[in-house]
Amino acid sequence: MPIMRLTKGLESVTHDRRGVAMIEFALAAPVILLLGLGGVEIGNYVIANLRVSQIAMAVADNAGRIRTTIDEADVTEIMIGAMKMGEPLSLASKGRIILSDLEQRTTTTGAGGKGSVSASNPNGYRQWFRWQRCAGALSVPSSLGVPTNDAGAPITNLDDKTNDDHGAVETASIIDGVGKAGNQIAAQGGTAVMVAEVVYDYQPIVPVNLITSAIRSLRIKRVVAFNVRERNAFSLHNDGNLTGAKRADCQIYDAAVPTA
Repeated sequence: MPIMRLTKGLESVTHDRRGVAMIEFALAAPVILLLGLGGVEIGNYVIANLRVSQIAMAVADNAGRIRTTIDEADVTEIMIGAMKMGEPLSLASKGRIILSDLEQRTTTTGAGGKGSVSASNPNGYRQWFRWQRCAGALSVPSSLGVPTNDAGAPITNLDDKTNDDHGAVETASIIDGVGKAGNQIAAQGGTAVMVAEVVYDYQPIVPVNLITSAIRSLRIKRVVAFNVRERNAFSLHNDGNLTGAKRADCQIYDAAVPTA
Protein backbone atom coordinates (compact mmCIF):
# COMPACT_ATOMS: atom_id res chain seq x y z
CA MET A 1 0.00 0.00 0.00
CA PRO A 2 1.32 3.49 -0.78
CA ILE A 3 0.47 4.74 2.71
CA MET A 4 2.40 1.90 4.35
CA ARG A 5 5.40 2.53 2.13
CA LEU A 6 5.28 6.25 3.02
CA THR A 7 5.09 5.43 6.72
CA LYS A 8 8.07 3.08 6.49
CA GLY A 9 9.99 5.72 4.54
CA LEU A 10 9.36 8.33 7.21
CA GLU A 11 10.43 5.90 9.92
CA SER A 12 13.69 5.21 8.10
CA VAL A 13 14.36 8.95 7.85
CA THR A 14 13.79 9.49 11.57
CA HIS A 15 16.30 6.75 12.38
CA ASP A 16 18.89 7.84 9.82
CA ARG A 17 21.97 9.34 11.52
CA ARG A 18 24.05 9.90 8.40
CA GLY A 19 25.18 13.54 7.93
CA VAL A 20 24.49 14.58 11.53
CA ALA A 21 28.09 15.70 12.09
CA MET A 22 28.05 17.75 8.91
CA ILE A 23 24.83 19.50 9.91
CA GLU A 24 26.16 20.21 13.40
CA PHE A 25 29.35 21.65 11.92
CA ALA A 26 27.37 23.80 9.49
CA LEU A 27 25.40 25.24 12.40
CA ALA A 28 28.38 25.76 14.69
CA ALA A 29 30.99 26.98 12.19
CA PRO A 30 29.63 30.53 11.72
CA VAL A 31 29.43 31.05 15.48
CA ILE A 32 32.94 29.71 16.05
CA LEU A 33 34.30 31.79 13.17
CA LEU A 34 32.60 34.94 14.45
CA LEU A 35 33.95 34.41 17.96
CA GLY A 36 37.44 33.77 16.62
CA LEU A 37 37.49 36.82 14.37
CA GLY A 38 35.99 38.91 17.15
CA GLY A 39 38.80 37.82 19.44
CA VAL A 40 41.38 38.80 16.84
CA GLU A 41 39.75 42.23 16.44
CA ILE A 42 39.60 42.83 20.18
CA GLY A 43 43.25 41.87 20.49
CA ASN A 44 44.18 44.30 17.72
CA TYR A 45 42.15 47.06 19.38
CA VAL A 46 43.96 46.51 22.69
CA ILE A 47 47.34 46.69 20.90
CA ALA A 48 46.27 49.91 19.14
CA ASN A 49 45.37 51.45 22.51
CA LEU A 50 48.76 50.48 23.89
CA ARG A 51 50.59 51.96 20.90
CA VAL A 52 48.68 55.23 21.10
CA SER A 53 49.52 55.48 24.81
CA GLN A 54 53.20 54.82 24.13
CA ILE A 55 53.30 57.43 21.37
CA ALA A 56 51.70 60.08 23.58
CA MET A 57 54.16 59.29 26.35
CA ALA A 58 57.14 59.44 23.99
CA VAL A 59 56.09 62.83 22.58
CA ALA A 60 55.58 64.49 25.97
CA ASP A 61 58.68 62.89 27.48
CA ASN A 62 60.98 63.79 24.60
CA ALA A 63 59.72 67.38 24.56
CA GLY A 64 60.34 67.64 28.29
CA ARG A 65 63.90 66.35 27.99
CA ILE A 66 65.14 69.03 25.58
CA ARG A 67 67.70 71.18 27.40
CA THR A 68 68.41 74.92 27.42
CA THR A 69 65.94 76.04 24.71
CA ILE A 70 63.45 74.35 22.41
CA ASP A 71 63.30 74.96 18.67
CA GLU A 72 60.87 74.22 15.82
CA ALA A 73 63.41 71.70 14.54
CA ASP A 74 63.27 69.84 17.86
CA VAL A 75 59.49 69.58 17.66
CA THR A 76 59.64 68.46 14.04
CA GLU A 77 62.05 65.67 14.96
CA ILE A 78 59.78 64.60 17.81
CA MET A 79 56.82 64.41 15.41
CA ILE A 80 58.86 62.43 12.88
CA GLY A 81 59.79 59.90 15.55
CA ALA A 82 56.20 59.66 16.80
CA MET A 83 54.83 59.08 13.31
CA LYS A 84 57.47 56.41 12.77
CA MET A 85 56.20 54.66 15.89
CA GLY A 86 52.67 54.99 14.54
CA GLU A 87 53.33 53.51 11.09
CA PRO A 88 51.66 50.15 11.95
CA LEU A 89 48.51 52.17 12.75
CA SER A 90 48.73 54.51 9.73
CA LEU A 91 48.74 57.25 12.35
CA ALA A 92 49.81 59.97 9.92
CA SER A 93 46.63 59.58 7.85
CA LYS A 94 44.24 58.33 10.54
CA GLY A 95 45.39 60.28 13.58
CA ARG A 96 46.56 63.56 15.05
CA ILE A 97 49.34 64.46 17.50
CA ILE A 98 49.03 67.72 19.43
CA LEU A 99 51.89 68.95 21.62
CA SER A 100 51.26 71.93 23.91
CA ASP A 101 53.35 73.99 26.29
CA LEU A 102 51.30 74.59 29.47
CA GLU A 103 52.51 77.14 32.02
CA GLN A 104 51.32 79.01 35.07
CA ARG A 105 50.40 82.64 34.56
CA THR A 106 52.44 85.25 36.39
CA THR A 107 49.60 87.69 37.02
CA THR A 108 45.90 87.75 37.90
CA THR A 109 45.17 90.74 35.69
CA GLY A 110 43.27 90.28 32.47
CA ALA A 111 40.60 87.71 31.61
CA GLY A 112 39.41 85.44 34.37
CA GLY A 113 41.22 87.24 37.14
CA LYS A 114 42.20 85.14 40.11
CA GLY A 115 41.87 81.38 39.95
CA SER A 116 41.84 78.60 42.53
CA VAL A 117 44.17 79.11 45.48
CA SER A 118 46.19 76.21 46.86
CA ALA A 119 49.36 75.57 48.83
CA SER A 120 51.29 75.24 45.58
CA ASN A 121 49.53 78.23 44.00
CA PRO A 122 48.86 80.76 46.79
CA ASN A 123 48.37 83.64 44.33
CA GLY A 124 45.64 81.89 42.39
CA TYR A 125 47.48 82.19 39.10
CA ARG A 126 45.65 80.53 36.23
CA GLN A 127 47.26 78.47 33.44
CA TRP A 128 47.97 79.31 29.81
CA PHE A 129 49.28 77.76 26.62
CA ARG A 130 52.45 79.40 25.32
CA TRP A 131 52.60 77.38 22.09
CA GLN A 132 51.07 74.36 20.39
CA ARG A 133 52.24 72.19 17.49
CA CYS A 134 50.52 69.37 15.59
CA ALA A 135 50.99 66.61 13.02
CA GLY A 136 48.62 64.20 11.26
CA ALA A 137 45.71 64.35 8.83
CA LEU A 138 42.83 63.71 11.26
CA SER A 139 40.81 66.92 11.53
CA VAL A 140 40.40 67.28 15.27
CA PRO A 141 41.25 70.30 17.46
CA SER A 142 42.87 70.12 20.86
CA SER A 143 40.33 69.21 23.53
CA LEU A 144 42.39 71.09 26.13
CA GLY A 145 42.71 74.55 24.64
CA VAL A 146 44.91 76.66 22.38
CA PRO A 147 47.30 79.59 22.69
CA THR A 148 45.45 82.90 22.40
CA ASN A 149 46.30 86.54 21.74
CA ASP A 150 45.32 89.50 23.90
CA ALA A 151 41.84 89.48 22.35
CA GLY A 152 41.32 85.81 23.23
CA ALA A 153 41.55 84.65 19.60
CA PRO A 154 43.52 81.49 18.73
CA ILE A 155 47.05 81.92 17.40
CA THR A 156 47.13 80.89 13.74
CA ASN A 157 50.13 82.74 12.29
CA LEU A 158 53.42 81.17 13.35
CA ASP A 159 55.29 84.03 11.71
CA ASP A 160 53.65 86.68 13.89
CA LYS A 161 56.39 88.93 15.31
CA THR A 162 54.24 90.55 18.02
CA ASN A 163 56.34 88.78 20.64
CA ASP A 164 58.53 85.70 21.05
CA ASP A 165 55.40 83.51 21.25
CA HIS A 166 53.84 84.48 17.89
CA GLY A 167 51.35 86.75 19.60
CA ALA A 168 50.30 84.37 22.38
CA VAL A 169 49.82 86.05 25.76
CA GLU A 170 48.89 84.76 29.19
CA THR A 171 46.35 87.43 30.14
CA ALA A 172 43.54 86.09 27.93
CA SER A 173 43.62 82.58 29.41
CA ILE A 174 41.04 81.65 32.04
CA ILE A 175 41.83 77.96 32.62
CA ASP A 176 42.99 76.57 35.98
CA GLY A 177 44.39 73.42 34.39
CA VAL A 178 43.64 70.85 31.73
CA GLY A 179 41.91 67.50 31.92
CA LYS A 180 38.95 66.18 33.84
CA ALA A 181 37.72 68.09 36.88
CA GLY A 182 39.31 66.81 40.05
CA ASN A 183 42.21 65.32 38.12
CA GLN A 184 43.57 68.31 36.24
CA ILE A 185 47.11 68.89 35.04
CA ALA A 186 48.62 72.24 36.03
CA ALA A 187 52.12 73.67 35.77
CA GLN A 188 53.98 75.08 38.75
CA GLY A 189 55.45 78.57 38.66
CA GLY A 190 58.76 78.97 36.85
CA THR A 191 58.47 75.78 34.82
CA ALA A 192 56.37 74.26 32.05
CA VAL A 193 54.50 71.06 31.33
CA MET A 194 54.63 69.34 27.95
CA VAL A 195 51.15 67.98 27.22
CA ALA A 196 50.74 65.50 24.37
CA GLU A 197 47.36 64.53 22.93
CA VAL A 198 47.19 61.65 20.47
CA VAL A 199 43.87 61.00 18.73
CA TYR A 200 43.42 58.01 16.43
CA ASP A 201 40.45 56.62 14.51
CA TYR A 202 40.72 52.87 14.98
CA GLN A 203 40.94 50.84 11.77
CA PRO A 204 39.39 47.32 11.95
CA ILE A 205 41.38 44.47 10.43
CA VAL A 206 38.63 41.82 10.15
CA PRO A 207 36.54 42.15 6.95
CA VAL A 208 33.26 41.13 8.60
CA ASN A 209 30.53 43.77 8.58
CA LEU A 210 28.94 42.50 11.78
CA ILE A 211 32.21 43.16 13.63
CA THR A 212 33.50 46.24 11.83
CA SER A 213 30.18 48.07 11.99
CA ALA A 214 30.31 47.83 15.77
CA ILE A 215 33.83 49.25 16.13
CA ARG A 216 34.38 51.35 13.02
CA SER A 217 33.58 54.58 14.88
CA LEU A 218 35.88 53.88 17.82
CA ARG A 219 38.23 56.79 18.45
CA ILE A 220 41.22 56.26 20.69
CA LYS A 221 42.54 59.26 22.59
CA ARG A 222 45.36 59.59 25.09
CA VAL A 223 46.66 62.63 26.98
CA VAL A 224 50.06 62.45 28.67
CA ALA A 225 52.01 65.20 30.43
CA PHE A 226 55.64 65.50 31.50
CA ASN A 227 57.38 68.33 33.32
CA VAL A 228 60.20 70.14 31.58
CA ARG A 229 63.41 68.80 33.14
CA GLU A 230 66.18 71.37 32.79
CA ARG A 231 65.39 74.28 30.51
CA ASN A 232 64.14 77.55 31.91
CA ALA A 233 63.44 79.28 28.58
CA PHE A 234 60.09 78.13 27.25
CA SER A 235 59.42 80.11 24.07
CA LEU A 236 59.60 78.04 20.89
CA HIS A 237 62.42 79.37 18.70
CA ASN A 238 62.86 78.98 14.96
CA ASP A 239 66.58 79.47 14.53
CA GLY A 240 66.55 77.46 11.30
CA ASN A 241 63.77 79.61 9.81
CA LEU A 242 61.64 76.55 9.09
CA THR A 243 58.48 77.06 7.05
CA GLY A 244 55.66 75.00 5.54
CA ALA A 245 55.89 71.23 5.94
CA LYS A 246 59.13 71.52 7.89
CA ARG A 247 57.17 73.00 10.79
CA ALA A 248 54.48 71.18 12.79
CA ASP A 249 51.83 73.84 12.14
CA CYS A 250 48.41 73.10 13.66
CA GLN A 251 46.76 74.79 10.68
CA ILE A 252 47.97 71.92 8.48
CA TYR A 253 46.07 68.63 8.28
CA ASP A 254 48.21 66.38 6.14
CA ALA A 255 49.21 62.72 6.10
CA ALA A 256 52.70 63.78 5.08
CA VAL A 257 55.02 63.62 8.08
CA PRO A 258 56.87 66.89 8.81
CA THR A 259 60.35 66.79 7.31
CA ALA A 260 63.49 67.67 9.20
